[in-house]
Amino acid sequence: MRQSDAARLVTLSAIWGASFIFIRVLAPVLGPVLTVTTRVLIAGAVLIAYCRATGLDSELSRYWRHYAVIGIGNSTVPFMLYAFAALYLPASYSVILNAMTPLFTALLAVPLLGERLTAAKVAGLFTGLAGVALVSGAGPVVPDLWFALGVAACLGATLCYAWSSIYMKRYASGAKPLAIAGWSQIFAGLVLVPVVPFAPPSGSITPLIVANVLALAIISSSAAYALYYRLIADIGPTRALTIAFLMPVFGMLWGALLLGETITLPMIAGCGLVIGGATIVLRPARVHPSRL
Repeated sequence: MRQSDAARLVTLSAIWGASFIFIRVLAPVLGPVLTVTTRVLIAGAVLIAYCRATGLDSELSRYWRHYAVIGIGNSTVPFMLYAFAALYLPASYSVILNAMTPLFTALLAVPLLGERLTAAKVAGLFTGLAGVALVSGAGPVVPDLWFALGVAACLGATLCYAWSSIYMKRYASGAKPLAIAGWSQIFAGLVLVPVVPFAPPSGSITPLIVANVLALAIISSSAAYALYYRLIADIGPTRALTIAFLMPVFGMLWGALLLGETITLPMIAGCGLVIGGATIVLRPARVHPSRL
């Protein structure tokens, strides 16, 4: 891997790790609905404007149904789940649980793409779940019902990401990645617009809140997607998945530095188990000499 690719990988991990910080700040003030709606509509508008400026054909008439499905499955639902979780979980918890995404993706590929269920995938699943269990009891939060619901919401969001990636592979592989990113965000926001009047902000919209909204939308969504798809083109999707392994490190770091969150040894150990489980699942299978 070139130094420039490694630098982009680390940069993107830091950006997406910080997105959980922005959500943690915004969700208690704006509420999950407004947090997600502003994020996706602003991000989608910026990406579409970029596509048009560069002459990229989004093929909207051909792919709009897939853009809508991907928008709901990859943005509306998981972003809402993470925004809900941010009301009850520290940002560092959410970003650690997000590392389950590549693990769930590999496992869902078994029934949906016909891939084999190997012993490594089963071992990876149980290793990751052990990490989730350890993180859930790591403190310093009180493990009450709302905490449990927050953890469940994060895991539900990772399942949405996993399902969406498989859907894109099966039904939208011919679409331009940046077009998918832009239009899926727009459709994700349009779904939520009718709900916005019934979910007003619960706090004051200060300049700090506005800055967090713009950072979440433009940096953690628009710029991050552009950087991510450039990374996929340069190093391939498998190596790009290592972002999920680096994000918890930055998530915990940003949480401690910017929000004063506590990092405990059980959190670090649980994070290691989650990442270890995903690593086991993503490791390429060895080819037996007799099959060469």
